[in-house]
Amino acid sequence: MANYILRRLGYGFLILVGVNLLTFFLFFTVNTPDDMARLNIGGKRVTQEQIDKWKGERGYDRPLYWNQQEEGAAKITRTVLWERSVSLMVLDFGRSDSARSVDIGHEVATRMGVSLQLAVPLFILQLIVSIAFSLMLVFFRHSRIDFWGVVLCVLMLSISSLFYIIVGQFLFSRVLRLVPISGYAPGLDAVRFLALPIILSLLSRMGGEARLYRAMFLEEIGKDYVRTARAKGLSEQVVLFRHVLRNAMIPIITSAGSYLPYVFLGSLVFESFFGIPGLGAFVIEAISGQDFAIVRSMVFLGSMLYIATNVLLDVAYTWVDPRVRLA
Repeated sequence: MANYILRRLGYGFLILVGVNLLTFFLFFTVNTPDDMARLNIGGKRVTQEQIDKWKGERGYDRPLYWNQQEEGAAKITRTVLWERSVSLMVLDFGRSDSARSVDIGHEVATRMGVSLQLAVPLFILQLIVSIAFSLMLVFFRHSRIDFWGVVLCVLMLSISSLFYIIVGQFLFSRVLRLVPISGYAPGLDAVRFLALPIILSLLSRMGGEARLYRAMFLEEIGKDYVRTARAKGLSEQVVLFRHVLRNAMIPIITSAGSYLPYVFLGSLVFESFFGIPGLGAFVIEAISGQDFAIVRSMVFLGSMLYIATNVLLDVAYTWVDPRVRLA
């Protein structure tokens, strides 16, 4: 297993290098440093002196790939590619392009904690509720409970998450006044601000997840080992929880694991609408403010999390199913 993990990490490193270089090439081909300066400075009349000053303050006045004026290794290290792209490989995100020029690494570390407070409870609840609901539908399969449960799932996944947000804020915040409509507070006060987005996000995702898990369980329940278990006199509850659920864990882990990067990166929609200062809101602010340094950093961070998640899922397969061998 160790050799397999090392090989996957090696592949992941090459992928990160490729994503990093491709992102840099796309950003600086579509937008030159002069274009980036004009977008960030704003205004209709931007002088060349203002552009040169902006580039000098942020290191964009250097050559992109090769610094002919320097000597030795400085020909490579004193370039925009090295300072703004290669530095990401050691998690040195630098400073943003905005007028505030914030430390991106500090913002990521601070905001990730806020995003985790929202995403971790949501991830755990989503997994438990979706599995429990889908198992109930399978237990009562071919009945009215199963039929109307599937109808409810289709209805829930057909509704946009924006509808859940608007209706939820109006009902629970304005009418019932149970929770704040938006905002965030540190410490235990965060529960009041995070309860509503967690519940609404759970509802918006549960329909699709429960319907997917139900299909997985129905596929497993028709296999020979289930008929053998029933022939031995095991009850339906024991068959579902001890056999069907256990053998369906690999596709469930695959489906749930694909959401893990968002646990760390935050939810773009919910954080923006509820005013939660997490990584999702950080990305939205960067996109709206044309802050390409933050966007490049978040693209790199997202790629790294996806690679790490895939390696973690492969290891998890061996835990839930001893028949799986990594080689």
